[in-house]
Formats: sequence, structure tokens, C-alpha cells
Amino acid sequence: MPNLSGKHISYWIDSTPTTNFSPLSNNLSVDVAIVGAGIAGITAATLLKRAGKTVAVIESQQISTGVSGHTTAKVTSLHQLIYADLIKNHGEEKARIYAQSNQAAIEFVAKTVAEEQIDCDFSRQSAYTFAETQENLSDIEKEVEAALKLGLPATFVRQTSLTFPIAGAIKFDNQAQFHSRKYLLHLIKQIPGNGSYVFENTKVEKVEENNLCQVTTNRGIIQAQDVIVTTNIPITDEGLFFAKTYPKRSYIIGARIAEDNAPQGMYIGTGEKYYSIRTTPDKDGLLLLVGGGGHKVGTVENTEEKYLDLENYTRSRFDIESIDYRWSTQDFVSFDKVPYVGKLTPLSKHTFVATGFSLWGMTQGTLSGMILADSILGIKNPAADLYDATRATPFASPEGIKKNLEVGTHWIGDRLKGLGKSLVDVAVGEGQLVTVDGDKVAAYRDETGEIHAVSAVCPHLGCVVAWNSGEKSWDCPCHGSRFSCNGEILHGPTVKELKKF
Repeated sequence: MPNLSGKHISYWIDSTPTTNFSPLSNNLSVDVAIVGAGIAGITAATLLKRAGKTVAVIESQQISTGVSGHTTAKVTSLHQLIYADLIKNHGEEKARIYAQSNQAAIEFVAKTVAEEQIDCDFSRQSAYTFAETQENLSDIEKEVEAALKLGLPATFVRQTSLTFPIAGAIKFDNQAQFHSRKYLLHLIKQIPGNGSYVFENTKVEKVEENNLCQVTTNRGIIQAQDVIVTTNIPITDEGLFFAKTYPKRSYIIGARIAEDNAPQGMYIGTGEKYYSIRTTPDKDGLLLLVGGGGHKVGTVENTEEKYLDLENYTRSRFDIESIDYRWSTQDFVSFDKVPYVGKLTPLSKHTFVATGFSLWGMTQGTLSGMILADSILGIKNPAADLYDATRATPFASPEGIKKNLEVGTHWIGDRLKGLGKSLVDVAVGEGQLVTVDGDKVAAYRDETGEIHAVSAVCPHLGCVVAWNSGEKSWDCPCHGSRFSCNGEILHGPTVKELKKF
């Protein structure tokens, strides 16, 4: 087991106070119930409350400790390489709407920070997608051409403030970065009162739509005219979003760096193995945040190697003093690269979702909140049709077919894992699939030698979980549900824990 550097917690969470909104304690009724308190849910709640609606924000854990608390916190419309693809696959008009809606999200965040005087390390920055070798340079050039056609603030550059040479990059001016959790904690504090509520540690079990919508939680029922589900992937399976996206994990480290050694701006590489780079001010100076190592959830067991790779890359490229943080995150990638925002199903009238942010959740989550608030307020949002969650989706795209075939392969093939292994085979600090009395068991032996045994079958749709050594978690390779070694839910779409043995 390698020794990893840095505190195993997100810098955004470590540098902000814990919240203590009480759980739901009795049944109540509001105009809009919002399930999930990340950037999409909180943005929608803020806009709806401003418009005079009563809202209840319901969070299963703590505010903004999910994906919004584990992000790289870049607020940009430059999403690595996307515009050439969007023009090719969706046409220039839709690509332009994508560009404009993401630019509008940046300006919404900037305006909110300025008007509310939010102390969240917000700063305007240039964003870059760079190619280190000639091999990916033509993709960069195509992206510049596409972005300019759509009216985006793009230029082609060969020089950046990175400490290593590049072949070329696309640069977007006047983008932004911030401290996601400071921003969201400021907004959420303004929700409670005048008939609106925020509930933490309240787990939603189901959402039903009749004359009124009913949100059933483990602590009571909330009735609402409308419901918004912004839980990264919807916990409601009706829209089949788990089959129109695939779950991707990635890793981040925070390294201490002197200001005169630090790059200016926000960066992301290209090619098979790429890295994300930005800095953030903190109480002791400057942290360099380097992310990468993306893979489909549940397909890599030895995830410590991802952290080691980030550490080696960072030390080889930058003059850093220490590695202070490491954490990982998860997002759902939409098969056509466009998020799903809007009605849960074609028959839904009052249940809305937002998902498939494809690793650009700060901008996409903000624009989702804007679109969903408009939908409920009866305002026609110019981007609503592009993101329509019920649009004909590319199940039949090569990527969609491949990912859903992989799910089938896991569903069948993983049932054979752990056969012939028993609890004695599980070493200290290790998780393994074993068989006990014919049951498939996920067993972890902690540092004291005690075994934590839970069912290995994910309660979402019955796939077999896989061990994630870097996070000490059980991850489902089919649809991305994640569980602690004791079976508690870390990540949806599941709403049920793993059964304890």
C-alpha cells in the first residue's frame, strides 16, 4: 500500500465551516421541493425564492459536500474540446446556444458575487485547452475555428505561463474561477424563512407526481406543486438517465506553490491522458490544483496509483513545496455531450431534473438552475430546447451502445468474482469479494483486523460492486452508485444502502 501525500479531503470542504441545518421533522408543503443541494439545486432555489416562491431544499448529507464540494471549481464555457464536435453532431445553431448559455452562466455567477459581495475567491481568468505534442494540435486548431464561428472569446496561442513547453492552445478570455463552497454556503443561508426551508441529513426515498407532487423522505413527507431533482444523477429511475450517461471518477491533488512559480489561468490538456491545472489562494498562500486520472466508475481497483501519478506529474512539471490535499470526484457524462435539463419524462408535468454535466458542473449546474427556475416560473428560456431532458437520446450512438453493453457484461460477468474466496483471504486494509454460505459478500478488513461485511449486490439494479482502494469504498461499475465499507450510500443513483451481514 503506497504512502500517499496530503490530507484526504477536498480543500473546498476543509477550508469552510460545516453546516448544521436540521433534518425534516414534520410533514409540510411548499411551492417547489428541490432534492440535492449542489450548485444546480441551490441556483434554482435562489432564483425561485427571489421570484416569490416558497422552496424546500432537501439534502441527504451536508450542503455542497457532494460533487459541488469536490470540483476543480472552474467557471468556463471552454469545455476542453467540444465546439467542433457540437457543430458536427448538432449543427451550428445548437452549438451557438450551448456557447451562449454557458457564457450566460459565467455572467450569472459574476453578477451574483458582485451584487451579494460574496467572499469566495472569485477571479476572472483565461481558460486554456492545450496540446503538448503536434499529435493533438489539429484538434486545437479546429476548436479555435469552431469557437470563433460561434462568437466565443477564443484565440490560438503557442505560449502560456505554464512551466513547460506546449505545441499550442486555445485560449478563452474573461472566464472565471472561485471557491465553490464559499459561494454556495452564502446562497443557501438566504433560503430559509418566509415559508422556505433547508433540510440536511434527510434522505429522499421517492418522488411521486399526482395533483400535487409528493416527496417521501426517511423523516417525513413534503408536498409541492413542482419538484426539481438535482442529485448529480437522478435518484428517480423513470427517465433512464443512468442509461443515457456513464459515471466517471477523477482525482485531484492540492500542492503548495510559491506565487512566482505558479501558472496564471486555468488549463486542461488533450489526448488520452490529460491533466487539469489551476491555482487557488488559501490562508497560507497559494495551492496548485492538479486533476486527472479519469476512468469509468468501478473499473479501477488500485486507485492509489491515480494519486501517485498526479503527484509524479506535478513534481516533474512544477516547483512545489508540499502536497497538502488529495481527493476524488465523480460526474456523469452525457452520451451526446449535452446535459439533460427539464422534465423527468415526456409525461411529467411538475417533476424536473438536471444531470449529465460531463465534468463541467460549475457552469452547467448554474445554467441548469437558471433553466429549471424559468420552466417553473413559466418563462421561455432560449436554451431549454437544446438541453431538453426528454429529447431523443443517442442510446444508439457508438458510445451509448458500448457503455450499455459494458453494463450487461458486468451484470453477468461480475457474478463469478469472489467464487471460492472466503473471509480468511481478506488481508488487513484490503477489500475483496468473497462467498459466504452461497451469498456474494463485499468484505473489508480494517487496520484493527475487524471485518466489515456487506452484500456485494448493488440495490439499484443488481450489479456486483467493486473495491476502490484509494477511497476505501465499494463502487458499482454499472451505474456509478458508491458505498462506504459499511454499506452507507456515498453516491446515487441508489436510494438503498448495501445490506449488512
